[in-house]
Amino acid sequence: MEIKVLEKDENTMRLLIKGVDTSFVNALRRNVLAEVPCMAIDEVVIIENSSVFHDEIIAHRLGLIPLKTDLESYNLPEECACKSEFGCNLCRVTFTLDREAKEGTITVYSGELVSENPNIVPVSDAIPIVKLAKGQRLRLEAYARLGRGKDHAKWQPVSTCAYKYLPKVNIDAKSCDACGRCVEICPKKVLVKKGDRIEIRDLLACTLCRDCADACPKEPPAIEVGWEENAFIFSIESTGALPPERIMIEAVKILKKQLKEFASQIEVQRLERTKNN
Repeated sequence: MEIKVLEKDENTMRLLIKGVDTSFVNALRRNVLAEVPCMAIDEVVIIENSSVFHDEIIAHRLGLIPLKTDLESYNLPEECACKSEFGCNLCRVTFTLDREAKEGTITVYSGELVSENPNIVPVSDAIPIVKLAKGQRLRLEAYARLGRGKDHAKWQPVSTCAYKYLPKVNIDAKSCDACGRCVEICPKKVLVKKGDRIEIRDLLACTLCRDCADACPKEPPAIEVGWEENAFIFSIESTGALPPERIMIEAVKILKKQLKEFASQIEVQRLERTKNN
């Protein structure tokens, strides 16, 4: 297997993965979405709420605020030694919020949540929670814990995780008369006309729609669009809870563990059949 980083910044990463099949890449994608844990608010105690929002709506909005996550310092609740439904300082983080509109209408933002751990805070201070009119107040306690996306979308560490085949575009220079129709119709501007020929400007932007081949007046078309069978472009966009490279590392660790468990189950079944025979 060969992996190359095509693009990377604070929250996004794009990889070129070669030498694997669709099942492997899709298993990796599913683990990113469903198995890699991150922090999210799971329980909210409303002490006072005179806003126009019901308590449940505020709790729901709080749960969807992405939180920076520290996987080394906290345990999943089901794996924590405390075995308590209320949690402990190794599996739960407490947030408090107390805001009152004394002079006029105000907006309460995520940055006003006060965390007991300065490392576990909202990824953005500018996420609106509720508006309070003069005289209204919101006071609450919220408890965050680690969870997995398979249990609720608020525990997904990514906003986007997808893959596509590596495009392969061939232009028949002898047949192509550089009419430019393929260049005009391409939604991603993959092609460019240079003089009396058509060239590929950005191969990785191709979505394999094949509009260019359909627009070509030649028969057969002078341009052919396909893909490499065992090469994929894997794109990931983090919510900010974890760096994208950490998400990928955790997903690979989980996949490796799953494969070991699967192999052990196969071995158990094989031994049972051998014993029965």
